[in-house]
Amino acid sequence: MKSEVSKCVFPAEWDPHAATWFTWPTNYDTWTDVLDSVRRMLAQAMVAIAHGEVILVNVSSREESKQVHEYTGHHPNVRTLDLPSNDSWCRDHGPTFVLDGTMLQAVTWNYNAWGNKYPPFDLDDALGPVMAARLGIQASQSDLTLEGGALESNGANILLTTASCVLNANRNPGLSRDQADRELSKQLGLPIVGWLSGDLDGDDTDGHIDNLVRFASEKMILMPKSIATKQNLDEIDRIGALANAKLEIRYLPEAASLNYQGGRLPSSHMNFYIANTCVILPCYGGASDDEAAEILTDLFPQRKIVRLDCRDVIRGMGAIHCLTQQVPMSSNFVIPKDDFEE
Repeated sequence: MKSEVSKCVFPAEWDPHAATWFTWPTNYDTWTDVLDSVRRMLAQAMVAIAHGEVILVNVSSREESKQVHEYTGHHPNVRTLDLPSNDSWCRDHGPTFVLDGTMLQAVTWNYNAWGNKYPPFDLDDALGPVMAARLGIQASQSDLTLEGGALESNGANILLTTASCVLNANRNPGLSRDQADRELSKQLGLPIVGWLSGDLDGDDTDGHIDNLVRFASEKMILMPKSIATKQNLDEIDRIGALANAKLEIRYLPEAASLNYQGGRLPSSHMNFYIANTCVILPCYGGASDDEAAEILTDLFPQRKIVRLDCRDVIRGMGAIHCLTQQVPMSSNFVIPKDDFEE
């Protein structure tokens, strides 16, 4: 449905960034024996992205700050901020950044670690408003409990999400779809909300959209063929009609199947991240890595496709999109000073 909308707009991920925000991995329970490997993988992504934008990294100590700078080769575009966390999923515990004309603002959500699955999460729940405050920007607090990985924007008029996350009783008990439509459009400035569904083996987020369906441009949708159900295709037709646009669909391959300790891991090429000068593609060691890279090269010809080996990071049940949050280019963005700069 079309709802009353904010004058602020949640830009598309391919729109120009001022920065990309990360939270440094610190939780041993999430990563166990591959924690250091995950940190080095994330540092590789930071360096690739830093060629075109500032990198902001939440850390919990001076020691972690030194490690970030060491692992990123002391890149001049990397800043560490003294913002402690419980875990590293910046997409989910961070704010969603929006633009009011050229002015940067933030929307903050209630956060409960994907339906109270992974306590404690008190530090992560507090991060959204604190991150906005560090930039000195206005923040709008929503009553909804959700994560950034549940939201996908075409930057113009359409937001994609899933009922299995937003309407789940473990986040928003009693919330109706109409109520969610109104609140999402009010906060994010996108009048059309599309409700898609899918089941990624091993997923613990209850169906985050950023593992299932993504926009590649204002009128192009990417998904694996397993998500192209009649229900989803009908919903895409519905929102396209509301937008007075024909939405094209392209397919990315299913990622290699990976298992850990007897359980399926949620490997997905859909969890790519679009930065200013590159696209970070999560790879898992299968033949689909090449095919996914070829498709993204065709779709983003002005950006370098950077393959990131995520076979260790996926043990934490997420990949590169889950670990990043884009900060749109704006007239009021001021690069924060590194909190641990000597």
